[in-house]
Amino acid sequence: MPKILVAYSSKHGSTGEIAEAIAATLRSAGLAVDCANVREVGDLEGYDAVVLGSAVYMRRWRGDAKHFLRRHAGELAERPFWVFSSGPVGDPAKDNPAWSEPPRLMAKAEALGVRAHVVFGGRATDMMAKDLPPEFRDRRDWDAIRAWASGIAADVAVPVG
Repeated sequence: MPKILVAYSSKHGSTGEIAEAIAATLRSAGLAVDCANVREVGDLEGYDAVVLGSAVYMRRWRGDAKHFLRRHAGELAERPFWVFSSGPVGDPAKDNPAWSEPPRLMAKAEALGVRAHVVFGGRATDMMAKDLPPEFRDRRDWDAIRAWASGIAADVAVPVG
């Protein structure tokens, strides 16, 4: 059975909750999954695939997630991996897609062979939330997150018999 690592960097917990939902979806597909903050991951030995996620602030991934991608570049290039970013909050009609992902970092992930990268909506911090209508404070689409994770599960699942 393939073993998957879901590694994430989260400042206020929202990205960690997305990572846990991805891990739970992969587990429900019968895969062995570890879910950990990138700071807790030593190496990728023993993992057949990796999902890496980070919160995005002002077109930048968190520093420890960027460091993880650089430090494990060789290992990531040797196995299937996927990347997600989280962060956009507020009115989706006013989103600027160019703001949502750090372009140079995504280019590096693509050069390493990332299978896919996606941006999920985030959850506003208490300080940001006071200026947002309630319907825009938590933009995480749990159905979309689980569907994306199900696609990963289908890609790495080993056919039986």
